[in-house]
Amino acid sequence: MKQGIALSIFSSVLFAALYYYATLLYPLDGGAIFSWRILLGLPAVALLVSRARAWGEVGQITRRLRHEPCLWLLLALSAILIGAQLLLFVWAPLHGRALDVSLGYFLLPLVMVLVGRFLYNERLTRIQVAAVVMAAVGVGHELWRVDAFSWATALVMFGYPPYFILRRMLRMGTLSALWFDMLFMLPAAFWLLYIQDGNVVDQFGQNPGLWVLVPLLGLISSAALVSYVSASRKLPMGLFGILGYIEPVLLFWVAFLLLGEPMAASAWLTYIPIWMAVLVMAGEGLYRWNKDARQ
Repeated sequence: MKQGIALSIFSSVLFAALYYYATLLYPLDGGAIFSWRILLGLPAVALLVSRARAWGEVGQITRRLRHEPCLWLLLALSAILIGAQLLLFVWAPLHGRALDVSLGYFLLPLVMVLVGRFLYNERLTRIQVAAVVMAAVGVGHELWRVDAFSWATALVMFGYPPYFILRRMLRMGTLSALWFDMLFMLPAAFWLLYIQDGNVVDQFGQNPGLWVLVPLLGLISSAALVSYVSASRKLPMGLFGILGYIEPVLLFWVAFLLLGEPMAASAWLTYIPIWMAVLVMAGEGLYRWNKDARQ
C-alpha cells in the first residue's frame, strides 16, 4: 500500500515536471515533443506489458483485427482521442494555455460523475450532487466573466470521457489498450516529425542540447507512465482515484508559479468553487475507502 501511494504521488510529480519541461525543449514545438514522447515511450509500454505478462492478450487482439475490420476503426478512434490529449498536454505550456488545461483536469472528475449518472444510470450521492453544484457555480462565473469557455479546458473535460467510454466498450485490459493506442499513434508521430521546419538531424545539429534534453524527456515520460500504471495495480481503485486529484493541483501551480501565466483577480472566483468541489469529492472518496478498509 505504501509503495503504491508513493508511486502514485511520484507519477503526479513527474507529469507536472513534464508540463514545465516542455518549455525547455526549444526550438521543438508541441507536435515534435508529442512525437518524441510516443517514440521514446513505446519501449516503456512494452516493458510494462512484459512485466504483466499481457502479450497473450495483445496477441488475441491482433488476431481479432484480421477478422473484424470495425475493430481497426475503433482502435484508431481510441488513439485519436488520447493522442489529442497528449498533444494538448505538451502544446499548452508553450502557448499560454497551461492554466486552461489544468482547469480542465479539475473539472474532468466531475464530468465523469455526470457521465456515470446519465449514461450508466449510476446514482449520485448527496455529496456528489453538492460537488457538481459547486463546480457549476465556478463554470457559470467563468462564462459570466469572459462570455466564453476556453477550448483547451473544454477539450480536456469533454474529450477524455468518450475515450473512457470507448475503452469500456472495447473490453480490453489497460496495458493492451495502451499498447495499441501507442502503436496507432506512431504514424502521426512520424508525420509530425517529418513536417517540422528543417529535418531532425538539422534540429539536433543546430541545438546540441537536444541530444541530452530529448532522451531525458523520454526518461521522465516513461518513468511517469510506469509509476502511474504500477500504482494502479498496487492500490484499491478508490484510493487510486483519490490520489489522482494531486496531479491537477500540481499542474495549476506549475502554470501559475513556474510558467508565469497571468490570472485576473476575478478568475479566483472561478477556481475556488471548483477546487472546493474537487476537495469534497476527494474527501468522500477517502471516507468510503476507509470505511471499506475497516469492513
